[in-house]
Amino acid sequence: MVEQPEKAEYPEHWEADVVLRDGGTAHLRPMAASDADAVQTFHVGQSQNSIYLRFFTYKSRLSEKELRRFTELDYRNRVALVITISGEIIGIGRYDRLDDPAQAEVAFNIADRHQGRGLGSILLEHLAAAARENGIRKFTAEILPENRKMLAVFSEAGYEVHRHFDDGVISLAFDIDPTQRSRAVMESREHRAEARSVAGLLAPNSVAVIGAGRQWGSLGNQLLEHIVEGGFPGPVHAVNPEALELSGLMSYASIGDIPGPVDLAIIAVPYDEVPKVVAECGAAGVKGALVATAGFADDGARGLLRQRDLVRQARASGMRVIGPASLGLANTHPDVSLNASMAPSLPRRGGLGLFSQSAAIGVLLYAASSRRRVGLSSMLSAGNRADVSGNDLMQYWEDDEQTRACGLYLESIGNPRKFSRICRRLARSKPVIVAKSEVMGLVLPPGHAVRTTAAPPGALDAMLRQAGVIRVETIDELLDVAQIVDHQPLPAGPGLAVFSNSLALGKVVADSAQGHGLDVCSITADLQLDSGQSVALPTLRRRLLDELRRESVHAAVVTLLPARGLTVEAIAQVLYDCGQKAGKPVVAAFTGILDPSIYVEGLIDPGLPCYSNPANGVRALAAVVRYAQWRQREQVAFAEPEHIDSDAVAAALEGLLDGVVGDTLVTLDPATGAALLAHYDIRVLESAPFKTPDEAVAAAQRLGWPVALKTTDAMLRHRLDLGGVRLNIEDAVSLRLNIAQMAKVLAPFGRFAMEVQSMSAVGQSCTLRAIEDPLLGPVVSFGLAGDAVNLLGDWAHRVPPLTGIDVADLVRSPQAARKLFGYQGLPPVDIAALEDLVARLAVLKDEHPEIALVEFNPVLAGQDGLQILAADVRIGNPAQRTDSARRAMIS
Repeated sequence: MVEQPEKAEYPEHWEADVVLRDGGTAHLRPMAASDADAVQTFHVGQSQNSIYLRFFTYKSRLSEKELRRFTELDYRNRVALVITISGEIIGIGRYDRLDDPAQAEVAFNIADRHQGRGLGSILLEHLAAAARENGIRKFTAEILPENRKMLAVFSEAGYEVHRHFDDGVISLAFDIDPTQRSRAVMESREHRAEARSVAGLLAPNSVAVIGAGRQWGSLGNQLLEHIVEGGFPGPVHAVNPEALELSGLMSYASIGDIPGPVDLAIIAVPYDEVPKVVAECGAAGVKGALVATAGFADDGARGLLRQRDLVRQARASGMRVIGPASLGLANTHPDVSLNASMAPSLPRRGGLGLFSQSAAIGVLLYAASSRRRVGLSSMLSAGNRADVSGNDLMQYWEDDEQTRACGLYLESIGNPRKFSRICRRLARSKPVIVAKSEVMGLVLPPGHAVRTTAAPPGALDAMLRQAGVIRVETIDELLDVAQIVDHQPLPAGPGLAVFSNSLALGKVVADSAQGHGLDVCSITADLQLDSGQSVALPTLRRRLLDELRRESVHAAVVTLLPARGLTVEAIAQVLYDCGQKAGKPVVAAFTGILDPSIYVEGLIDPGLPCYSNPANGVRALAAVVRYAQWRQREQVAFAEPEHIDSDAVAAALEGLLDGVVGDTLVTLDPATGAALLAHYDIRVLESAPFKTPDEAVAAAQRLGWPVALKTTDAMLRHRLDLGGVRLNIEDAVSLRLNIAQMAKVLAPFGRFAMEVQSMSAVGQSCTLRAIEDPLLGPVVSFGLAGDAVNLLGDWAHRVPPLTGIDVADLVRSPQAARKLFGYQGLPPVDIAALEDLVARLAVLKDEHPEIALVEFNPVLAGQDGLQILAADVRIGNPAQRTDSARRAMIS
């Protein structure tokens, strides 16, 4: 094995908090020399069988030499990771590089009492990520045949494992580069673990309120009362050292005094006491803590530091944290009936899951859903969102049979790429409705410690659309959509029938529908509803059913002025019945009703979505139609072009980044950049810089006549109108003359270097750009070069990885994209070649965050292929990606 006595710096960025298979949490970190005693304690605590399976022999203690070898590491050729809970080592994984520097031998040891919690799989993921960082591409392992658990870790990891049995030992070998299958396995495990983690919070077996006081209206007092009055069936405990009884319950002095386990602790103590209480909860084995106490965001940098310490402390003890400054949570399932929130009563039961961040937004969401009579399956206010996030809730909702639709109001996103990945999957089965601030990602709300974005405007919204999210602006719009998707079938298309008892009103609604992209198939505006209930309702039923039975009609909007003798409830029943019978959504708008006691905004029993303003109903229905169309699209795999060499790029970058420190970006010279891109079969038309006319002529003769002459200035090199480009130069005399003329024309702007380039075929000029954003990670942008992007900002954006559909959408999304498909007599361009280039750039940027920016400007797309005339490639030390090929919780 390779030895490297010189020790590298401790790789702090390998540390991570992780969610275990059963929903608990632990801390993963590199092993250090100071862990020698802890490793010995871990070893001594193992059973004889576990020691035999790990070392192929039994040894009661490790020798001093073995301890030094196991704990003194260089973090490159010899790496070991440990998983700890409350500082105690419960799992160890290590690799040692072999004589072949691309290979390493890997081994694991899991504490007996923690086996079955998924520690081996987590260690393998993190070891593989560390190994890839150090240039290792293959793991090997030797395992005894009876070590079935460890064999399962390797065989179920998603890698292509090769086995060989020799001399009573199974030898394994597998490449550790992520594959689609290994990523799918990781995401599936991550999903199950995080869903169970949230389930332990939303459906606990027992609850304790710490800080419950006698004073009516105090935070702790109200939380305790709401839990008791909500009918929670499990044990409820009050913790207050100064009281013997609270709300009819015996009070305990501390969480540690409560007999039996506590799953969820509600913390409502003064700000300065929170860290001590969280530590006591961890020592008592509490699974999750909801911190209702505020103040962290108001305490500046000190408060943010305390918030991070609180989360770190909780996770190290195996706990999840909701908050701080959380409004609480609720679960309406009859077996749970938990109202651990400031809401005065348990919400109406229904199919909408709600997530909010700040307490104020949580109050607004709860009030609006209650006013609309929209039932909830569960709701959670994350407050400062220091730990439990919207991503966690979506993992839980995906498996929750009670939840039919998911609504989130977001003020920040800690891990947008993971959010996008979860949404892509969740939205295939349940609508995901997101309301967000317009400045989300640009400005952080108080108490939120996440990255901000430098991506182009519109990139975040594009990511949401790409993931199938129903994007809305406000809480009211969120509920406008929610009351449709929770109680109505999804429309099969955009065809709409409009019904009204007013011709003018019907035409206004039809115009609004067409403006939102719906196809109005018919307008029925002669409904006579003043003829009495016995005549009007059967007529309404018959005519509506007749329209809904038409194949071209996929939904109906019924907008009515008040009718004498008919109640809103009676009409709603007919409309709901028709929609259910036809299997198509029906929404209603009752306008002109002045009596405030008549309910027309929200759900009317048995489940008809109603609006007082028909425009709101039309807008919501149009959003649902777009979502249904996204869901109907064929699911395709992520685009993986042929003839790419990721390893070659990684090796080249390793050398190029030598000596690059901090946030410095290095711009590659054209030849180096072109060579790097060529590994992904991306070819840049060669250009040749020169200093003298003789050098220019020599370069042109080598490239072949005719040539183009360009300045190397970033702004002028694309400006034919300003004299920065001269085309179709056919001989040496013309080239010398053009060099002199260009220098004279550009003199008012300054002195610029020049280059010659082979002439390319005629084509549509496009711009393609990929950046590494601090928040979003890789972002790919496409537009048509020139004024469309420079003046009008006509860009389209997508976040890799991209499917074939994502690539096609990106190319077609700019307003000016119609020029690519034949425009004003020009022939269409080679779209397949353009999409292939986009796919290659997206994979390159996704796999190599060290490449900070790539810009192709211009790309000339012709009838038969394309040519890249200039490429700007910049590299730098990547900030740690917010997601990678390893499971980790965001701090």
